Parts: sequence; structure tokens; C-alpha cells
Amino acid sequence: MKVSEKYYTEIFDFKGQWDMPSKCGLRIAATPRKTFVVVTELYQDNPGTSVTNAGRSLAEQICRSKGLALEEIAYIECNPDTNSKLSFYDEELYEVAFRDAQPPTYRLLTRDEVKALLDNRE
Repeated sequence: MKVSEKYYTEIFDFKGQWDMPSKCGLRIAATPRKTFVVVTELYQDNPGTSVTNAGRSLAEQICRSKGLALEEIAYIECNPDTNSKLSFYDEELYEVAFRDAQPPTYRLLTRDEVKALLDNRE
């Protein structure tokens, strides 16, 4: 289950649960209105915590590393298509909202919403 490099521009090393060394695909797209941070699960190439289980901690580590403010980004988790026969491995993108002292909320993005986000980059 290799993840195609079309999903990310760099591999980001982060501390997962219990400080376990972990990796995700990362793509940052800055627009005049918003900065989009897309983290991609790497499955077999990630030795540690999944992006979903890392949650806010991963978002904060990316922001610290890249000089971004958590409240000013749109954080998106990508489960990439791995060409598996199992529907569990179909491509899905979720917008994740972090609120103080509450669990994150996830919203599945439709293909049209993803296209609109990409088309609104100018």
C-alpha cells in the first residue's frame, strides 16, 4: 500500500502519541484568504501514530515548524486512494476543526468542495 507522491510535497516527521516517531505527507497551499494544511496518511510508510490519532498535536507541530497560527489555517486530513479493493482505502478528505478543550470535529468534503477550495486559491 504505497501512497502516491501526488498527495504531498514533503514528508513531515512528528512526535505521535507517547512521543513515538511518526510521519505524514504534507502539502501547504497559501492563498490570500487562507492557508490550507493538508496532512496525508502514509499507511505502511508511517512507523507511528496515524494523522487522525495525532489530531491537534500534529496540527500544532506543523504550525510551530512552518511559522503558522493554528487559528488561521484550514486543516485537512487526507486518506489517499491506494488502489485497494477495500473501500476503506478510497480517497477521502476531511476538514478538521479544533476548538479549545473539546474534541476535534470532522467534516467529509465532497469532490465539488475540494475543487472549489483549489479553484479559490487566487
